Amino acid sequence: MTGIKDKKSARMRKAVYCCVLSLLFVLAAPLIPYVIDAHAEDVTSSKANKPVALQHPGINLWNDVRQRNEVTQGSSQVKGVDSGILINKTGEDWRRFRMEMLMPYGAYFMAAIVTAIVLFFLLRGKLRLPGGRSGELVCRFTLNQRTAHWFAVGIFWLLGITGLILLYGRFVLIPLLGADGFSITASACKEMHNLIGPLFLLAVLALLVLYIKDNFFNRDDITWITKGGGMFGGHVSAARFNAGEKTWFWLVMIFGFLLCITGLILDFSVFGQGREIMALSHVIHGISALILITVSFGHIYLGTIGVEGTLEGMTTGYVDANWAKSHHDLWYEEMSATAEEQQGIKQSVASSSTKPASSPAGD
Repeated sequence: MTGIKDKKSARMRKAVYCCVLSLLFVLAAPLIPYVIDAHAEDVTSSKANKPVALQHPGINLWNDVRQRNEVTQGSSQVKGVDSGILINKTGEDWRRFRMEMLMPYGAYFMAAIVTAIVLFFLLRGKLRLPGGRSGELVCRFTLNQRTAHWFAVGIFWLLGITGLILLYGRFVLIPLLGADGFSITASACKEMHNLIGPLFLLAVLALLVLYIKDNFFNRDDITWITKGGGMFGGHVSAARFNAGEKTWFWLVMIFGFLLCITGLILDFSVFGQGREIMALSHVIHGISALILITVSFGHIYLGTIGVEGTLEGMTTGYVDANWAKSHHDLWYEEMSATAEEQQGIKQSVASSSTKPASSPAGD
């Protein structure tokens, strides 16, 4: 009897389990679609929170137009350099360089040099001739050399002033002249700059031919540099041109020819040069001009109010002997030796011409 009861209780438990499981299934089955929908919403929201690169139909076209990936040449019926490029990125890069780097840093550079010159003048004053003027004059520059110098000076400053107006004029002249007045002024400066620019090449070539012979560096220039031109360690000897003057000469040659080459590229833009070459020429032209203009401030100061007697050499061609002994003693000794030699030759020629001729044989 006990065995029969155990079998019945086991069957009852199985029946109860089946009923419970069936009830749970009946209750849970309607909830399955809602669970699936909720999971799908979670997946969708997680994807929405991640950045997705949208492939807009026109995005590739606009990237090509803006030259974002690479330089893309299109097709056009217009025949010319870069005519297949709608927007050139190089031009924008040059504009930003000009506005954000060239103009501000160029202004800081010029202001720093001018400030240094003013401070030096206030501290040292004008360098006077030691012992005053002797009254003896020494020929320093020929007429051709002075003519070439002043021709280069005139062309250089016409180009320098017009170039500075084109670069910085909007900040100074628009408040004074107004937008219309500055527009007329800038247009006139541009035309003058373009027309006069090629003459600067002739000026630089003339300076090269007439002055290069005495502007090669030698061992004496090393001593001049280490003593700061006499500012440290007392008097320092120098030939016709000292190391500072030679440095200025080669700066004029290097940056002068860079200005001429890049200026001609910009002036005559009809020989197939593309916008990249034009933009690069603008960069080199602007940097070279600012360097040469700024360094010229020191040259002008030393040649005028900075050192007594210097300007006379470029206006009259002659300098005082004391000036020559003080600043270019090696050159003065060479000139004195040459003058004595020439004077000796003249005296020899004069004495031989006054000597009585010998009588012919048989007289």
